[in-house]
Amino acid sequence: MKLIKKLYINNFFFYVLLGIIALFAFAFMFPALYEATWYLFLIVMTFLVLDIMILFLAKTGIEATRITPEKLSNGDENPINVSIKNYYSFGISAKIIDEIPFQFQVRNFEIIRKVKASSQDEINYYLRPTERGEYSFGNLNIYVSSPLRLISRRFTFNKDQMVPTYPSYIQLRKYDLMAFSNNLFQYGVKKIRRIGHTMEFEQIKEYVQGDDIRTLNWKATAKKNSLMVNQFQDEKSQSVYMAIDKGRLMKMPFNKLSLLDYAINATLVLSNIILKKQDKAGMFAFSKKVENRVVAEKRSSQMQNILESLYNIKTDFFESDFSRLYVDIKKNINQRSLIILYTNFETLDSLHRQLPYLKGIAKNHLLVVVFFNNTELNDLINKKAENIQEVYDKVIAEKFAFEKRLIVSELKKYGIYSVLTQPENLTLDTINKYLEIKARGIL
Repeated sequence: MKLIKKLYINNFFFYVLLGIIALFAFAFMFPALYEATWYLFLIVMTFLVLDIMILFLAKTGIEATRITPEKLSNGDENPINVSIKNYYSFGISAKIIDEIPFQFQVRNFEIIRKVKASSQDEINYYLRPTERGEYSFGNLNIYVSSPLRLISRRFTFNKDQMVPTYPSYIQLRKYDLMAFSNNLFQYGVKKIRRIGHTMEFEQIKEYVQGDDIRTLNWKATAKKNSLMVNQFQDEKSQSVYMAIDKGRLMKMPFNKLSLLDYAINATLVLSNIILKKQDKAGMFAFSKKVENRVVAEKRSSQMQNILESLYNIKTDFFESDFSRLYVDIKKNINQRSLIILYTNFETLDSLHRQLPYLKGIAKNHLLVVVFFNNTELNDLINKKAENIQEVYDKVIAEKFAFEKRLIVSELKKYGIYSVLTQPENLTLDTINKYLEIKARGIL
């Protein structure tokens, strides 16, 4: 009974059997074929029994294992490795059917690979999750055929394996050294000219050619009887909070990933750069109320705290309450801080409803509002209209795109910085804005 459960007839055998049936049919018209066809049938059945014996007599035909990362990176291609070791004394054809998590909605997953006798092979494939949470793998099924290819023997490995999906730690590694690179332009990060000296005093040192003569310290020069200058360093320990809107507007998908998850991935990467720059990184999410709070600190465990909080952000379909956000910031953030707000405004009217609260936040803090360009509208605008309906659609799209630019102007009018970006450029553009603020010393 166990053998029957593991034995599968290959298509090749059915094709051979159909050919024999056709020969029997022709034998009614050509009786000379009848006896030869019976011999052919007996030969095929003999090979079938032989194929069963060589595949099933070996107790351990193959060994296989699925190797996954400890956690998957949301929105990125994650490598999954399948290792197969062939103990048979002949080469095999292995059909791999991995029961991947239901979130991917892949129902025809199949990899066919030939493995040489008494050897090992590695197979890699990639999965791109688009939501955070637990992903459960099922069985790793491998159907093994001998060179006869009449039947297959099924082997099953790796039952019930769960892998959590976290915010994009692959992006985190990619941008890890960006804040300290001497070639930032290679990554699309613009160089910012420093204006003035709004930095912390570090030490007094002797003047060398090339030092700014405006930093000369005349008292120290008189005492040492040689030119001395003040040396400054970037201001440190400044608090930076990332506020993530998790309301219904952030559920809009782009390339199968929601705007909320793009914001979460950008927050993780930016938090790492903030800590590398010796500033304090903190975050919170809000819709009807403020949740998932991590107080701005720069201790060694801060990145892990932020990662866990980002992982646990649950979405909802409520309209976000900016008045609650304003009250919470006023109550809990006493020191002047940089607040990077990830949200989305589609029209100028939607901004005006929330503008009093944004202005209130900007009175005590440096506020940067990050919102998104609708790339589908851009495609519609650039497309040539061929009928009246398409002309109408194009005009409406241009109106919405124009309102996005008006939102930027309206925020600037009240001293609120903004970043209007496409979802795929969100991480890079927010890093740009943070480094620009640090370079200009406006915090």
